[in-house]
Amino acid sequence: MDAELSEDKAGSRRAPLVAADASDRLSSRDQLIRRLATVSQAGHMSASLAILGEYVGASHYLLARYDLVQEHGLDFVVSSNWPFDLVRRLESEIAATYSRSTELEKCLSVLQPKFDLLPDDATVPAGIGRQYCSLTVSVGRTRLSLMLLFDENFVLSPERLREVALLTGYCVSLSTGTSHKSDREFDLTERELECLFWIAEGKTSDEIATILGISRNTINNYITSVMRKTATKTRSEAIAYAVRNNLV
Repeated sequence: MDAELSEDKAGSRRAPLVAADASDRLSSRDQLIRRLATVSQAGHMSASLAILGEYVGASHYLLARYDLVQEHGLDFVVSSNWPFDLVRRLESEIAATYSRSTELEKCLSVLQPKFDLLPDDATVPAGIGRQYCSLTVSVGRTRLSLMLLFDENFVLSPERLREVALLTGYCVSLSTGTSHKSDREFDLTERELECLFWIAEGKTSDEIATILGISRNTINNYITSVMRKTATKTRSEAIAYAVRNNLV
């Protein structure tokens, strides 16, 4: 009898703990969503991705838009803290994989974590594993890919990865209005914004030309146009302007 009472008491003690754990998780998720809403509505996509990376345990994030018209793979890097050379090396791999996928496979991949290994010749930051996770997200007619790197031997949570995919779409949706407003307000084309992003990453005209597959002179024309529209005189001033106005 005493043993049964002891078990009942233990059971009664455990139940509130389980409820508390569930409550803590819900509270934590609510706090996460509130933080994301605040930074996304302010147009800080990089801050949103940093929060999501922290939530899922990722050390590096890269959000890019797919080219759905010509199906050339990744079309535009939205935000990234990946090493530049790694992005450039992986781009061709992603383009090849995307072009081989059927439309049904592309649709089924939405919100589903997919794991791949970085190419053997790719240079990976110290302590980072060679496996990366990609999550496809659709926001309206736009399809995006979120790619995450993790520390070596990090244990991933499939549930959290799916949550991050959903929340990425949520952040992009919130920031879309701000982005469109910025585009109209500062009258910058997508190509000009791309060039602005890459000069903010410290890339030269030759490097940007290689990335975008257009000539160096065309890149310089885009950059000149950016500086004219933003009333800046140097690349450094253009970068500072872009940072102040959440354009990169």
